[in-house]
Amino acid sequence: MTARYAYSAWDGSQDGSGIDPDALLGELTDELLAGGDLDAALRRLLRSGMQTRDGERIMGMREMLERLRRRRAELLSQGDPDGRLARIAEALDDIVREERAAIDDLEDEARASGDERRASVTSEVAAERRIALDLLPGDVSQRVRELQRYEFVSSEARERFNELLDELRQEVADTYFRGMSEAMRSPDPEQLARVRDAFDRLNRMIEQRARGEELDPTFEAFMDEFGDLFPGAGTLDELLQQLAARMAAADAMWRSLSREQRDELQALAQSLLEDMDLRWQVERLAHNLRQAMPDAGWGDRHRFTGDAPLGLGEATDLAQRVASVERAEEVLRSASSPASLGEIDLEEVGRLVGEDVARSMERLARLARELEEAGYIEHRGGHTELTPKGVRRLGQRVLADLFAQLRKDRVGDHRATWSGAGHDREETSRPYEHGDPFTLDLTRTVHNAVRRSGAGVPVRLEAADFEIVETEALSRSATVVAVDLSMSMPMRDNFVPAKKMAMALHALISTRFPRDYLGIVGFSAVAREILPEELPTAMWDYVYGTNLQHALLLARTMLARQHGTKQIIVVTDGEPTAHIDRDGEVQFNYPPLPETLRRTIAEVVRCTRARITINVFALDIERTQFPFVEQIARVNGGRTFSTTPEKLGSYVLVDFLRHRRAFRHAG
Repeated sequence: MTARYAYSAWDGSQDGSGIDPDALLGELTDELLAGGDLDAALRRLLRSGMQTRDGERIMGMREMLERLRRRRAELLSQGDPDGRLARIAEALDDIVREERAAIDDLEDEARASGDERRASVTSEVAAERRIALDLLPGDVSQRVRELQRYEFVSSEARERFNELLDELRQEVADTYFRGMSEAMRSPDPEQLARVRDAFDRLNRMIEQRARGEELDPTFEAFMDEFGDLFPGAGTLDELLQQLAARMAAADAMWRSLSREQRDELQALAQSLLEDMDLRWQVERLAHNLRQAMPDAGWGDRHRFTGDAPLGLGEATDLAQRVASVERAEEVLRSASSPASLGEIDLEEVGRLVGEDVARSMERLARLARELEEAGYIEHRGGHTELTPKGVRRLGQRVLADLFAQLRKDRVGDHRATWSGAGHDREETSRPYEHGDPFTLDLTRTVHNAVRRSGAGVPVRLEAADFEIVETEALSRSATVVAVDLSMSMPMRDNFVPAKKMAMALHALISTRFPRDYLGIVGFSAVAREILPEELPTAMWDYVYGTNLQHALLLARTMLARQHGTKQIIVVTDGEPTAHIDRDGEVQFNYPPLPETLRRTIAEVVRCTRARITINVFALDIERTQFPFVEQIARVNGGRTFSTTPEKLGSYVLVDFLRHRRAFRHAG
């Protein structure tokens, strides 16, 4: 078949470095086979990360959490809002000193003029001013309030105080509403009234929605009138999230101060919001936002560790950035699936921590979606499972890995197929199936193509058109793989290689020899049949016992229904230690009882009489001292292979292909 490709113009939205679902499946393989839990394997991949096919490193959650923790510490070390009160007090002290110096200069000037009346009046005024300054309270907020009523002698001191007030009003406005300071501290009564009206209507919308009522005004009408005060919000939810995040950060900033600092600065902030109605609207909005957005971070507090004093707005900015980092940390720590990462604001993470972290989060969030879109996984009853397509692809990957190892070890190319020469042709043909000898019936094949596409040249063939000549007999082979699932297998790291071998063999037979039969038996204290689709999640048994007798009995029963040459491939790491007695009860003992060995050999004899070959792949035979496998070989005529977990899959595939080739040539 000719590959077809579709091309389109680049518009900047295409991602040319998508995660390869096959590579993802490969990353999950060992963890999935070892634990039998796809969700757990996905969580492990989330924690550790991976390398993409184009060499990009995707950070895992452990690495990203460490980056977030370091960034949080860096932010907290940038300053300390506790020092802001001292800076305001110092500025007020400087203003008062300048005012006192101006009073002294004024009094000296009056005396020097020689005008006694002027000197007397000036002296009285100077005394009044000094008394007023002497009576200024130590509390910063009250001192500011008193100086607002004080009549300055020094124009420079008055100007400096007004500048300080303007700076503090801007800080207070920026503390709660970043970007609205100009409007909130405007001397224009109409502008201030507009801000009050905007807050009132916003409060009404929040309260109406909480009661389930229709919004009046609508959000669109509200933004048409006041959108310049709230830029960047496309929906009411977005606007509320922005405002709640800011006010919650302000709340965290206040809570992070010492009690003395907090009380004084909050009193100062309230005194600077001179318009009582505006102050009430702000408090009303804070209350409504707490109700509407309870998870915005209300009640947080931070431990600022820096030396540089921060303004209230600056400290709130910092608290908001810290809160964003902490929210990302919280999501990462609690993430149970890749989709959980979708709750993180990736743009914010990119700004605060780095684009590489944000990109890794975005890539991890897509893991499950990539696998699901490829048809490899599906969600059922709160769990993630492999689809039949996923099971097949997993087996194909394992098979490809084993063949790659074979080529690497120069064992030979095992991709060859054999045509089964020597069979007599019949007068019939049938549609070609993958794995059949390619003895093409050209007449029937061309006829099928013409009938499908109509007369005319050239005649284009498709796979569905192929028909092959029937032979007198088609060779078939039936195999049962009996895999030891006793506790010793995972303890000695033999379990995953054994599962990989079984999956690779199933993939090989189902794709290249589809007429062959493969059954799978798992055995520990007892034996059970395992369906191919159950292989990835099949687990070893939490029991003692290696019941080879029952495994051979079940395998023989399964093969009795099959035709062709028959074999049982046994993979085990120990000698038989369990059997089923006459009453159907399981008997276990270590070291093995003579009765266990006798009953196992009796089953070997039955398999031999049924013309079933038993080939045993013994793992760690040097350590386990497993002479019993030699007895099986002597009785049955099969072979014994001593191998390691790393070589098991290659050994089984090589032996199966040699066995298959010998049988087909003999046919």
